[in-house]
Amino acid sequence: MEEQNADTNQLVGINAESVTRWMLEHVDTVVAPLSFNLLQGGHSNLTYKVTDAMGTDRVLRRPPLGHVLATAHDMAREHRILTGIARSDVPVPRVLALCEDIDVNEASFYVMEFVPGDVLADTAAGRATPPMERTSIGRHLFELLADLHAINPDDIGLGELARKDDYLGRQLKRWSRQWDESKTRELPVMEEVRRQLEARKPDQVGASIVHGDWRLPNMLVTNGGIQAVLDWELCTLGDAMADIGYILNNWGQPNEELIGRDLEPSRAGGFGSREEMLGIYADRSGRDVSNVNYYRAFSLWRGAAISEGVLARYLAGAMGSKGLELDLQKQGIDHRAELAHQLISEL
Repeated sequence: MEEQNADTNQLVGINAESVTRWMLEHVDTVVAPLSFNLLQGGHSNLTYKVTDAMGTDRVLRRPPLGHVLATAHDMAREHRILTGIARSDVPVPRVLALCEDIDVNEASFYVMEFVPGDVLADTAAGRATPPMERTSIGRHLFELLADLHAINPDDIGLGELARKDDYLGRQLKRWSRQWDESKTRELPVMEEVRRQLEARKPDQVGASIVHGDWRLPNMLVTNGGIQAVLDWELCTLGDAMADIGYILNNWGQPNEELIGRDLEPSRAGGFGSREEMLGIYADRSGRDVSNVNYYRAFSLWRGAAISEGVLARYLAGAMGSKGLELDLQKQGIDHRAELAHQLISEL
């Protein structure tokens, strides 16, 4: 990950003095003074590298600025998820301590070990990856997803993390409401896709741990393999195939039309085709993946609803001076909706 270097006393989101005192008391072998650097790559919760006087690195995660009360529980939840997943064979950073006292840093936070590795954040990073490592990284990504979905949540203390039943039904209601409340224009294709998603909704098989954002930019990789899976803030329980639909949509291929920004390392080529990766997952998991295009359509439709919400907030001035390319944003929404319609109509 890239780091945003800054004077520790001026770094946003960190009260260096009080966090240092807390870490000296709650995290083993920490030696003051500590330096803090904001890591680039997170889309919601803020992530910092913390380096102590001995040169030992650790990682601190806290909620985004300005949303302390709404997200204070999220840190405890994410800490709980990582603690549970660490009991499995899916690699995650080891959590070291949780602080729920907002007087320490104006928001809850947790500290975990620092795992060395590269983040393949975009196509350029994919191209910079040695060709002989790309295929093994792709294979490992889909094998690990199968391993995650094979875990019984009850066995690792996550059985009560969320409701287990009717994941798709709940998601369709949630994002239908989001679309209805935030749409900036009429887009009949979104209504048609919603109708077909509801009419064709498959029965859920079991209740798996669903990561919610499983893609290469959320992995730490070295030497052709994945060292740690990051960004568990969207994790829940439900239909494993939702993760498969999502990753396949984010498994861009060379020369394909781009949706939004170029954030798909697989577009560099050499990571494997969608068909090959789906086969690896199916072989490893034993799941029936014949209906995968339903889940791809669902993921695209949900992504369009999320992006429309971003557009609506921007137009209402809720995002301040943050720039948004309006035409590109609308094109991305339209493209997702049209591709979702194509996939669901071919079932």
